[in-house]
Amino acid sequence: MFMPPRITQMIGDLPRWMSRSACRDVDPELFFGPDFGWGREHSEAPPVRAKREAKAKALCASCPVREACLEYAMTAPEHDGVWGGVTAAERERMRLAARLGDSRLIQPVAA
Repeated sequence: MFMPPRITQMIGDLPRWMSRSACRDVDPELFFGPDFGWGREHSEAPPVRAKREAKAKALCASCPVREACLEYAMTAPEHDGVWGGVTAAERERMRLAARLGDSRLIQPVAA
């Protein structure tokens, strides 16, 4: 499974479930966008980002390790990209909901 050096530097050794992921041979830019990384300007227009994230979520929907991926992103915590079919903004809402005990905010937005 190819992972760009910046990803492996960030997360260290890859979890075993990643080798079974539906995205293992997909360009990570689908999940992180062109503006991912420290010090990079956000150059992706919101409609373009929404379309890209919808494609990423569609791939995640059929992934055999989707739950492990989302659990990883929630506990790591990952603050960027689509993990387990959930965007960074959706995961932040889920974290907030968990802190507040508000289950209405926990469900991710459908693709």
